[in-house]
Order: sequence, then structure tokens, then C-alpha cells
Amino acid sequence: MSKKVLILAGDAVEALEVYYPYFRLLEAGHEAVIAAPSKKVLHTVVHDFEGWDTYTEKVGYRLEAHLPFSEVRPEEYDGLIIPGGRAPEYIRLDPHVPAIVRHFFEANKPVGAICHAVLVLAAAKPPLEGRQMTAYTACRPDVENLGATYVDAGLHVDGNLVSGHAWPDLPGFMREFLKLLG
Repeated sequence: MSKKVLILAGDAVEALEVYYPYFRLLEAGHEAVIAAPSKKVLHTVVHDFEGWDTYTEKVGYRLEAHLPFSEVRPEEYDGLIIPGGRAPEYIRLDPHVPAIVRHFFEANKPVGAICHAVLVLAAAKPPLEGRQMTAYTACRPDVENLGATYVDAGLHVDGNLVSGHAWPDLPGFMREFLKLLG
């Protein structure tokens, strides 16, 4: 049975972390809807590990957002994916995002959070105390400030939450998310 999944994005979303889930959901016969601060063509970025102490960033492909956060009705969706990149830094400030995110946790629907997505969770403050998750290494304090235990792994599943470290972990991330989606 086809499901409907919401993907939260914005400019500077990590290209692989938005495109891979989007196309994988479509390939599996599900409806994937990309929401952003406004309905527009988004600019994605490519982060890579090239010998620096942190990642580098390059311009990625463009991607159309289907609707603005203000028009999202979370009860219409069966799951949520939050990609990383730099987008989480500012989309978490949108007044609609916290309620959207909390809905999926309160309804125990599948949530996929990868890389810097925990910044969005930190703003939404879903009930994560006593739970476990992974995220990009630099986001460990954000995981712990939510009351969750940081897991030093590429992939972790805790109840309805699938978390991934970074884009190289996308195959397992989407495999586990699709299992939860049913």
C-alpha cells in the first residue's frame, strides 16, 4: 500500500540526503512531498570529506519544494524524513516546523533524521529523553541536550526513529526507514 512521506528541506540541504530518500520513496511506490520555508526551487549542497578536519561544501543540484511549511498538515503523512546539510540550521527557526516534527513523534510515525537533522529536533524538542540516536559527530552535544544517548555508529534505530550519521549511511538508513513505514 502506498504511503505519503514528508521531507523537510531548505536551501543548502545536503544533496544526497534529500535526493536519495526522495527517489527511493518514489521507487518503492510511495508519495514523497518536499516542504520548505516557501514553495520555490531549492539550492542543494554537496558535503565531502577531503582531508580537512571538517567537511567541505560545494554547490549541488536544484530541487523544487512542493509546498511551504505553512501549508503542511502533518496528519496527512505516514512518515517524516529530515535531511542534513546546512538547511537544518535555519529551517528549525520556522514557526511551523516544531509542531510538524512533534506530530510524528506523538503519533509514533516513522521519523528519519540524518546528519545535522538533529538541529531541527533540538528546536522541536520531541520526547527523546532516554532514547538513543546517532547524528553527524559535531552534533553529539545536540543529541545529548535532548536527553538522548549519542550512539557512535553510522546507523541506529530506536522505536520510530531511524537516525544516520551522514550521507554514506543512506542505504541502511532508507532500508530501515522503509521497514518502519511498512
